[in-house]
Amino acid sequence: MKINDIRDKKRQVKTKPFLYRYVYGPVPSKRLGRSLGVDLAPFKTCTYDCIYCQLGRTTDKTAEPKAYTTSDSICSELERKLSFGPPPDYISLAGSGEPTLNAGIGELIDKIKGMTNIPVAVLTNGSLLWRDEVRAALMAADLILPSLDAGDEEMFQYVNRPHRDISFERMITGLVDFVRVYPGAVWLEVFLLAGVTAIPSEIKKIDALLCKIRPERVQLNTATRPPAEEFAYAVSEDQMKGLKKLFSETVEMISRQVPAESPDLQTEQSTADIISLLKRRPCTLEGVSSGLAMQPGEALKHLDTLCREGSVTVVRTHDGVFYKTNGK
Repeated sequence: MKINDIRDKKRQVKTKPFLYRYVYGPVPSKRLGRSLGVDLAPFKTCTYDCIYCQLGRTTDKTAEPKAYTTSDSICSELERKLSFGPPPDYISLAGSGEPTLNAGIGELIDKIKGMTNIPVAVLTNGSLLWRDEVRAALMAADLILPSLDAGDEEMFQYVNRPHRDISFERMITGLVDFVRVYPGAVWLEVFLLAGVTAIPSEIKKIDALLCKIRPERVQLNTATRPPAEEFAYAVSEDQMKGLKKLFSETVEMISRQVPAESPDLQTEQSTADIISLLKRRPCTLEGVSSGLAMQPGEALKHLDTLCREGSVTVVRTHDGVFYKTNGK
């Protein structure tokens, strides 16, 4: 082969796409609009093992924050991501584990606030707000979105299956104390399950707690994706409308429709890669994520879209929840 031919071939080699370890999206969010996600904890590292979790069973249940990542490495990825396309509505600290388990979350929030005016939101289960250092770390964020899934200890243990160091009373006290001193907005998600918490007696208990916590907004939600346990059933939209009337204060229903977003080349390529992978074999969410070097949160959004379009089907087995292409 001639030298000129070799040079021509080298020019034709495409540059490998940059692989983000922590940042994913932006993705359309039902609560936050166009959201740029940041993954702060390893996959399924959490304080809870919720029966409804869309990511499956928790593999590392812990209540002790650790330095899982460095703020510099995350901010480097954020700077790169923000240099492309229009800015997102929020930078969301969330991902595939409980974000407040990352001991560096406070430092990260401060650095993000120093590099951009885009508001910072933290999606948390609220289980560690009883810890002074966790409450202090979240003070600079613009929006906190904690959750409340039960009205007493018994239901808390059944639905959330928390780490042994986290009692219901401790969790509620943390929420109350945090909302009292936090200068930003708190939107509390109340996650309801049919036949479990979506009944008048349980709503009454939750409602009494809301009067103590006093968040700015209360948003009702239910399972819209395959849950960790098949006995975690979603509440119908009509039933949710009826339950909404049982609360003494104004509450909202989270829309079940994901906001539409104009597809770009990266989104189209990601979708094509997922289809190609699933044509070869059914995969779990973790399988899609690791197989395509894609953040779990981003992979889940693409899988949601493919399921709604009818290109992909969900199959539950004793080994977990799998996704496969229709016709296979």
